[in-house]
Amino acid sequence: MFNPLSRPALLRAACSALVVLSMHALPAHADEPTVSILEPKTGQTVTSPFRVRLAAHAMTTRPAGKVVEGTGHHHLLINHGAVGKGEVIPDDDTHLHLDKGQTEVMVTLPPGKYKLTDQFADGEHRSYGHMMAHGINIIVK
Repeated sequence: MFNPLSRPALLRAACSALVVLSMHALPAHADEPTVSILEPKTGQTVTSPFRVRLAAHAMTTRPAGKVVEGTGHHHLLINHGAVGKGEVIPDDDTHLHLDKGQTEVMVTLPPGKYKLTDQFADGEHRSYGHMMAHGINIIVK
């Protein structure tokens, strides 16, 4: 049976729950480190060769070789997801190292569907993990 005297307490509890839920739905803070693929856009159809532009936010991009806190460099992964935090990123045809501090690269791929992932890593190519990775899907015609 509903007790009308408990209505204010029930209302306060419901409002508190909404506040907590809305806090979790808010986007990440602008000062939290992230990466993004600026070009091409997800779902875009491109023609080889095509330019891939990458960006790091709240981190400084610098060449590999020295580990400096708050810095790193990009890796473009082709048909791979994020590399686990602390793992060294392989160096092969599907893990492109932009180890001179580049933020863009020209890519040549045969026609097909591809997943491109920007993975940021420290100066020794150790991944910053999924929080510093961003993936898109594209079509090469």
